[in-house]
Amino acid sequence: MNECSISAAMEDYLEAILSLMASGQRSVRVTDIAEKLSIAKPSVTQALGVLKEMGLVEQERYGRVYLTAEGMKAAASVSQRHRVLREFLVEVLGVDPSTADKDACQMEHAVSPATMERLVNWLRNWLEENRDAR
Repeated sequence: MNECSISAAMEDYLEAILSLMASGQRSVRVTDIAEKLSIAKPSVTQALGVLKEMGLVEQERYGRVYLTAEGMKAAASVSQRHRVLREFLVEVLGVDPSTADKDACQMEHAVSPATMERLVNWLRNWLEENRDAR
């Protein structure tokens, strides 16, 4: 699955599922996804149908949702982009963490892998150089 073929909205669903799984659960409920994204359950169900067709999630009939191996990979990529962008906004630019989180959520969908790689390397070096100043 090419990440470029996954829409921003679908990436948000994958990231939400991964986040909900962070508590150690192997699967999540549609209700939990709806609450996390502040959207209606029918919207989640519709999106899950698309993600199933893409091979990114599996779902028991009217049951729990699982990320496939490919879905886990895509979700982890989105989550990593979010974390790096948020860290850059907070640590380097001094943006309020709440605002940085919202902005990173928007930006994570638009940043190319090449740009992200350069940002990660730059941020790693900047954090190393400025460790004592923080």
